[in-house]
Amino acid sequence: MVIMCWMDTKTRNKWGYFDHRRRQHQCTKRTNTTTDLAKEMTPGSFSNMASSWCNKKISSVISVFVCFLLVVSSKICPVSSSETGSRHATNQTFRPQEELQKLKYIRDHLEKINKPAVKTIQSPVGDLIDCVLSHQQPAFDHPQLKGQKPLEPPERPKGLEPTGMVTENFQLWDLSGEACPEGTIPIRRTTEQDMLRASSIRRFGRKLRRHVRRDTNSNGHEHAVGYVTGDQYYGAKASINVWAPRVSSQYEFSLSQMWVISGSFGDDLNTIEAGWQVSPELYGDNYPRFFTYWTSDAYQATGCYNLLCSGFVQTNNRVAIGAAISPTSSYSGGQFDISLLVWKDPKHGNWWLEFGNGVLVGYWPSFLFTHLRDHASMVQFGGEIVNSMPSGFHTSTQMGSGHFAGEGFGKASYFRNLQVVDWDNNLLPLSNLRVLADHPNCYDIQGGINRVWGNYFYYGGPGRNVRCP
Repeated sequence: MVIMCWMDTKTRNKWGYFDHRRRQHQCTKRTNTTTDLAKEMTPGSFSNMASSWCNKKISSVISVFVCFLLVVSSKICPVSSSETGSRHATNQTFRPQEELQKLKYIRDHLEKINKPAVKTIQSPVGDLIDCVLSHQQPAFDHPQLKGQKPLEPPERPKGLEPTGMVTENFQLWDLSGEACPEGTIPIRRTTEQDMLRASSIRRFGRKLRRHVRRDTNSNGHEHAVGYVTGDQYYGAKASINVWAPRVSSQYEFSLSQMWVISGSFGDDLNTIEAGWQVSPELYGDNYPRFFTYWTSDAYQATGCYNLLCSGFVQTNNRVAIGAAISPTSSYSGGQFDISLLVWKDPKHGNWWLEFGNGVLVGYWPSFLFTHLRDHASMVQFGGEIVNSMPSGFHTSTQMGSGHFAGEGFGKASYFRNLQVVDWDNNLLPLSNLRVLADHPNCYDIQGGINRVWGNYFYYGGPGRNVRCP
């Protein structure tokens, strides 16, 4: 695995790189005032109350709270709440039965996806990384994988450089020097706070159902992408510049990724996705994080992020999917990128993910898919954001570096060395890359080709500006 560092020079024809090794209970009625109960039951404080049980069982604090809910369930009191400075109070009704069901669902779901750990590592950003025995990871809850173990590494595509022997630290949790033992995999522990942040706890870990055509009717999702279509594709590779874009709302995100796609853009869409993302809703912070995703029915009932459902089989004990990436690029400073390769194993038909130079992360079993059991019909690379139109204006959530493509190296975000895998497992340069930005006044894209970067493009933007109101 190689993290590349490209430093700008006076002549654009001279590019340098180096292997990055380390860088870093009574209901009291009151008049014209807010009740104590209303103060205690704001969404934020409720989340804090609910956050006190771990992934395995409900703590005593939650037990007391659940008992409290049971006590008041037969005597529901209307609660009046008001915002500071507001002249009008908003009446809310506390529904303890609904909250009990919600808490029970969260508890049951956490017990399902958080597996027993042989070791736990604390990340500097607050994550808990559990070292889970490989055969006990969530993938093996799938009926077609029960009782199995991860497969041996497949044949790599022809045309790749020899496998690197060094696995550099590229995630914050790994900088402590601690690692998961052989025979285990690192999994970011999901907490009750993660689930309580979700806009829908029953769709936690999944993208919202939506149309995925890259056009102006994408339900708030905006893109700047390069893509190839019209052939049969058996994989794709790219190096992706890593930044920490500003995300303006908890329910928005900014990501940069590859999509390996097959099927129509209707209900039968199959995708395999990998890249980095900033998602306050999913992770509770604004760090860029390495992620994966898959679906076989256009984001309806199948698939999920990372290891939040049974599907992706992880084989690596050094890479934690969903963990924060370090270092990141800086404006007019050092540029850092990550290389990702997704390809179809010619022997077993599974889709494998490789990080950097030869670091296998794991695979998506072919039986998860319909159209992708055979091949992909489109490959996309690029950025995506969610625009929730806060206050009726376009969001100021950034894509990439937050700067337009025209600013170039060191300022705009990029994808470089774009390649695809053909039917004979050969890694080839692209021959017909097209670029598209569906809101170019907010986020744009400019493609090119040269001897060092091959097919590449710059992309991104600031979101709301004078040309994007």
